Amino acid sequence: MADLNVTIGDLKLKNPVTTASGTFAYGEEFKEFMDPGKLGGIFVKGLTLHNREGNPYPRMAETASGMLNSVGLQNKGVDHFIEEIFPRIKQFNTQIIANVNGSTIEDYIRVAEKLNGLGEMHAIELNISCPNVKEGGMAFGINPRSAREATEAVRKVYNKTLIVKLSPNVTDIAGMARIVEDAGADAVSLVNTFLGMAIDAEIRHPILSTVTGGLSGPCIKPLALRMVYDVYKAVSIPVIGMGGIMNAIDAIEFMLAGATAIQIGTANFTDPSVSLKVIDGITDYCKRHGVENIVELVGGLE
Repeated sequence: MADLNVTIGDLKLKNPVTTASGTFAYGEEFKEFMDPGKLGGIFVKGLTLHNREGNPYPRMAETASGMLNSVGLQNKGVDHFIEEIFPRIKQFNTQIIANVNGSTIEDYIRVAEKLNGLGEMHAIELNISCPNVKEGGMAFGINPRSAREATEAVRKVYNKTLIVKLSPNVTDIAGMARIVEDAGADAVSLVNTFLGMAIDAEIRHPILSTVTGGLSGPCIKPLALRMVYDVYKAVSIPVIGMGGIMNAIDAIEFMLAGATAIQIGTANFTDPSVSLKVIDGITDYCKRHGVENIVELVGGLE
């Protein structure tokens, strides 16, 4: 059996397979289908400082080889998570990583401060794809200055592993990765969803209530794979790859492109136990190829 352990900053994962924020809820919702404790980690659904109702319906739409969503970070706020949800899910034999969101840098800081006190949680994922209301709604992650400021601000108040989630909706994602690395990130995760749109031609109207939404699924995999490869060559910190991973070979491709770990997202909606199948598939791949330690595959293109 190959050694599947990987390390992200100070975060130890028993294997490189994790679930993407917003696609696996808090993990407990999947207990009927699989054992969440077998995962390397769970990135829980996005947390904000206060309760958010999310966007009006309809806020999901199926597309060719993918899906659009504009859920809008619906959650009951970080305090509810700390008091009600985390005490239940911390019992899973896996790493729990919070996905941190904010409309201002001050929001990011306050959420990170609260999570810093959770002894059993050893990492957060800073989602800088959120709109910066002080900048007219522009996402932090597509503006180099605000990306740096948000990362530096959270780094000052959070002393555990800081993962920054990058938006693909930029012209130079490798450059953005270097910026957040310089600002104190311990790792980067990519890619978040691509901005897309769906139209109902019969009624001549956008399908989503918000008109546009985030595109995910198999259709974005080649784009995400290229971005992971570009970022891996540009930074010295670990990369967590995601974007259209549906099976073990997809996951292996992301690792060969440079990802130390991967996140499974949209595939959870079609097969709730897909992540365990990916773990088994990676184990089988390592056996077939004589890989003794999974880290041998990271950036292992020949």
